[in-house]
Amino acid sequence: QVQLVESGGGLVQAGDSLRLSCAASGRTFSNYAMGWFRRAPGKEREFVAGINWSGSSIIYADSVKGRFTISRDNRDNVKNTVYLQMNTLKPEDTAVYYCAGAIAGYGAWRSDRQYNYWGQGTQVTVSS
Repeated sequence: QVQLVESGGGLVQAGDSLRLSCAASGRTFSNYAMGWFRRAPGKEREFVAGINWSGSSIIYADSVKGRFTISRDNRDNVKNTVYLQMNTLKPEDTAVYYCAGAIAGYGAWRSDRQYNYWGQGTQVTVSS
């Protein structure tokens, strides 16, 4: 079982940066693929970024490519955390951001159906 807790959201201005963190509990975190998704008001949840267990495979949505960076720290007993560094934020990035974990750790996944565990979300609001 893996539990995921996001943090780092907030209210920023366009052009600013934020770093989201997702802290994972559970011994098998390092074996999981991880992803970030977001849901904007009135819209469906959408994929943002994904990373496989080792960090060797990373994918991004076109809308964030070049601005967002996903990374992970798998050091047991120290950190089991995945990060989303968000630079040059735009008002259209405003959403609740969710961290997700996939048991199939070998790949980086775009589809939310690949993910087995979800965090509660953290709000990111970008003002113009």
